[in-house]
Amino acid sequence: MAVMEIRKAGDKILKELAVPVDKIDRKIRNLLNDMAETMYAADGVGLAAPQVGVSRRLVVIDVGDGLIELINPVIVAKEGCESGTEGCLSVPGMCGEVERYATVTVEAINRSGKKIQINGSGLLARALQHEIDHLDGILFIELAKTMRKG
Repeated sequence: MAVMEIRKAGDKILKELAVPVDKIDRKIRNLLNDMAETMYAADGVGLAAPQVGVSRRLVVIDVGDGLIELINPVIVAKEGCESGTEGCLSVPGMCGEVERYATVTVEAINRSGKKIQINGSGLLARALQHEIDHLDGILFIELAKTMRKG
């Protein structure tokens, strides 16, 4: 496992639509391992593959309840609305108020190729939406109502 360089706002890969994963092999599993190690080393709660320079639809999240690895995640249900403060490892030193769905259901594939479903509310819902946005080339700073150093 290795800690990877986290790409910063302004890097063109962060604005691209990430490519779906069609085959889960050792390379993809190793990338998930490296992404998790990178996220933990940076004290983050989520990381998407484009943030480490790989245009693939992969996300790792840990909001304190253990590691979640998602391959080709898609939000399939959403409800409610709440505003909250977000930051991003690709936008260091800044945070902003972002309105998100209060609860979401995400379908994805795990590292074994099994279809999984994650239901999230609170911080997990926010992290899921934030990381999936990265896969679509969207940074939280584009959605924030207000920004501040943080």
